[in-house]
Amino acid sequence: MKKVSKYMFFILFLGLCISISNVSAAVVAADSNKVGQLIAGGDNFSEKLFDNQKALDMFNEALSLSPNDYEILWRLSRTYVDIGEHLPNKTDVEKQKQLEYYEKSLDFAKKAIEANPKGAMGYTREAIANGRIALFRGIWDALDLVKQTKADCEKAISLDPANQGAYYVLGRTNAKVCEKPKFIRWPLGLGWANMDDAIKNYEKSIELRPNFIMYRLDCARAYIEEDEYGKARDHLIKIASLPKEDEDDDVFRKEALELLDKIKDK
Repeated sequence: MKKVSKYMFFILFLGLCISISNVSAAVVAADSNKVGQLIAGGDNFSEKLFDNQKALDMFNEALSLSPNDYEILWRLSRTYVDIGEHLPNKTDVEKQKQLEYYEKSLDFAKKAIEANPKGAMGYTREAIANGRIALFRGIWDALDLVKQTKADCEKAISLDPANQGAYYVLGRTNAKVCEKPKFIRWPLGLGWANMDDAIKNYEKSIELRPNFIMYRLDCARAYIEEDEYGKARDHLIKIASLPKEDEDDDVFRKEALELLDKIKDK
């Protein structure tokens, strides 16, 4: 009788363990589905509706369910930059607030890299956040950040040769650094920057994402710096027919028209 009781207890215990396991698996699956829905919803707010605050809310909710999720972490980095670059920055207080958003973006980019060292988007977002902070401080007061931006872009491209964002940031980094003569830059370890590489990387980003207005606008600016007005004009004219893919595209279209007018006789 005692053996039967022990056997029954074992059967009941095994059944309870299986039930708990099934419940746990169901909870995990439900959380996973919820996380996926929140990421998709955040992307929609970010990329289609251009409501960055709602995107931030959704990604933060997703993070509460999956705290070390690479896909959430790099998206949070993206969103903090998207919000930060549209904050007012007239007063010192406003500027400090904007810098805080860029620093939060950098923090989440680093967490994304830690969560997935083989993920290209973590390095891309770190490059963008560092680039924003460097521009905020002035690139000549943030040389280490400029060098890190270049290194992160190159790492992202090595991991994902189709990473259009990394090519664009690498192009922009070259272009910004070239604003100073090479003989000044060389002793600072920035002699690598050149406009040929800026244009090459801009063109690669355009090849990978031909409808993104910002890429064409900055590429046109680089061509103008090199007195290649025909190539600049080709990009600027194309911008008028492109769909809106970024919240700032209306501003970019206006800038493109102004540039076209500026070079009309060149």
